[in-house]
Amino acid sequence: MEPIREVTMTNSIRPHHSRPTSILVSGAGIAGTALAYWLARYGFRVTVVERAADLRGGGQTVDVRGSAMEVVERMGLLEELRAGRTGLRGMSHVDEDGREVRRTEGWTTSGGPSDGPDVEILRDDLAALLARAAGSGVEYLFGDSIGTLVQEDGGVRVHFASGEERRFDLVVGADGLHSATRRLVFGPEADYLHPIGVYVASWSAPNHLGLDRWEVFHQPGVDGIWGCMAMTVRDNTELRVFVGFTSEEAYEEMLPRDLMAQKRLVAERCESLRWEVPRFLKAMWETDAFHYDVVAQIRMDRWSRGRVALLGDAGFCCSPLTGQGTSVALTAAYVLAGELHLADGDHVAAYRAYEERLRPHVTANQALLSLGQEMLVAETGASGPEGDPDSARPDGPGREDSAEFRAAVAFDLPGY
Repeated sequence: MEPIREVTMTNSIRPHHSRPTSILVSGAGIAGTALAYWLARYGFRVTVVERAADLRGGGQTVDVRGSAMEVVERMGLLEELRAGRTGLRGMSHVDEDGREVRRTEGWTTSGGPSDGPDVEILRDDLAALLARAAGSGVEYLFGDSIGTLVQEDGGVRVHFASGEERRFDLVVGADGLHSATRRLVFGPEADYLHPIGVYVASWSAPNHLGLDRWEVFHQPGVDGIWGCMAMTVRDNTELRVFVGFTSEEAYEEMLPRDLMAQKRLVAERCESLRWEVPRFLKAMWETDAFHYDVVAQIRMDRWSRGRVALLGDAGFCCSPLTGQGTSVALTAAYVLAGELHLADGDHVAAYRAYEERLRPHVTANQALLSLGQEMLVAETGASGPEGDPDSARPDGPGREDSAEFRAAVAFDLPGY
């Protein structure tokens, strides 16, 4: 990955504000890097703090569609976004012995129709693209995080985990589902996180199957296991493997903080699975590109308090099953930065406009969760009517074709 600091600014629009506003963004994921891009473009002084030592690798594929595509186009990054797409041609369903029982071309579980306008891309590739585009005008503090923050008259005093203390005009928490910023400012995670009892792990593995722009799904028929999926990424040079399973245990018990403990949990849940799963699990132990989490939503009555605002999964996680988390985050980052620019740094007016403009869009997309659960069953072929897997319709309409989904995706993107 190219060092972020060596990339020059790609934007020329840097208007003068009546007062320079320093903004700390917590989290260098998609929401945080997109916000940093727009804030830097509008002339704000931006610092991004990220707990990881660099931009995080691994993670799932994400979809960019609807208004988010227009946001990327306004960034001038549409061509690069499309160049980074997974480019999958289709998918197969296999049994426990690896025999293909169903296949379809031009459509995948992860990305929908291959010939559609949406772009499926790796989460880490998209975040890196946004960070490079934001340019060297953005300060990054890797390997650090917010320890405490105190809102004062005229600013926020932040004490970092590293021991450094600095003062910023505003703080934006874009630090994900388990946001520390949200906890510090709004209270315990349990007050806002709504899990559905599903857990997903993803990791990188060698393409030992020799797949060519293809996705393979295995539904093992084991209680509590949704399935295992492998797909090619980065011009077939590697696979991304995904497993999903359910649990009735309290989600806190299912989310150990230690990475090795997470891998042990995944290995234990999948130890009875056949097909290529044993080889995938071996690769899991050998890679750092690993991600594991609960499938959940974050629901809050407000996304700001004083000088601190929340963005993306930190404030309104839609859940991966909606297929809209990334697109909503990109749209929200554009709107939040735009409202701060329009208000000339007046955070009270900007935060109010941000919430008023985005709330209906977020609510509509969070409502897609039930549709996503229904479509997952139909699209994976996990079970058709009366439990007959052959009656599922992998070539039939997906969630992207539903009126509910199209209405949620639609958003009148303002100009700033």
